[in-house]
Amino acid sequence: MTAPAISARNIGFVYPDGRRALSGVTFTVARGESVGVIGPNGAGKTTLFQVLAGLYPPSEGELEVFGERLGPDLSPAAARDLRRKIGLVFQSTEDQLFSPTVFDDVAFGPLNFGFPRGEARERVARSLLAVGLVGFEGRSPHHLSAGEARRVAIATVLAYDPEALILDEPTSDLDPRGRRELVGLLAKMEHARLIASHDLEFVARTCSRAILLEGGAVRADLPAAEALTDARLLETHGLEIPLGLKGLDAQGLRRLLG
Repeated sequence: MTAPAISARNIGFVYPDGRRALSGVTFTVARGESVGVIGPNGAGKTTLFQVLAGLYPPSEGELEVFGERLGPDLSPAAARDLRRKIGLVFQSTEDQLFSPTVFDDVAFGPLNFGFPRGEARERVARSLLAVGLVGFEGRSPHHLSAGEARRVAIATVLAYDPEALILDEPTSDLDPRGRRELVGLLAKMEHARLIASHDLEFVARTCSRAILLEGGAVRADLPAAEALTDARLLETHGLEIPLGLKGLDAQGLRRLLG
């Protein structure tokens, strides 16, 4: 039996100041599956993603990434291996794009993981092709549109071939065209994907499942069409059905999205 891409069992996280951010978080993500993580501000979504990406070790519980078990005693070597397998796209592209050129930003990951420079150049070309930005190598990341910068940020993680992608609020700075382009880009990907977003219509268009997080705990884990048309569930946890989905039941939403 093939191991899931991500398996989290009773994951907890406590910050050094004693503030608890996650409690008993349990879920799995299958290989190739796209899962939305929704919830109000302060629900713990960003902290969860940072734990999953190996930036913080979990305080409690067990995390398995493609069959490799990682617990509270996560070693630096294991954390590095985890970061190689899971590509995290930060909410703010400014946290991800910090080099003088697009080429330098996209090459940073492969070089940091020890790929030879020749191979790093090939990976940059391949990743920019995947996100539709061939010819942007010499551009300054600070002179890109928000949609272009978001695609470059995705290219920075694609360049080192992660097995799963985690995207934190990927539509937060996008105009409608940039949002449509991102929907199309994600639809072509075969990676396991976790997408945290307040844009519930975007989640409906990009995810087959939705995990609702509040107070650092999982409150619901349902097919996306069911979760995103359940007004009572959403309102109980500080959310609401987006205007574009109002009046639809789960079956109607599935028909709308084809």
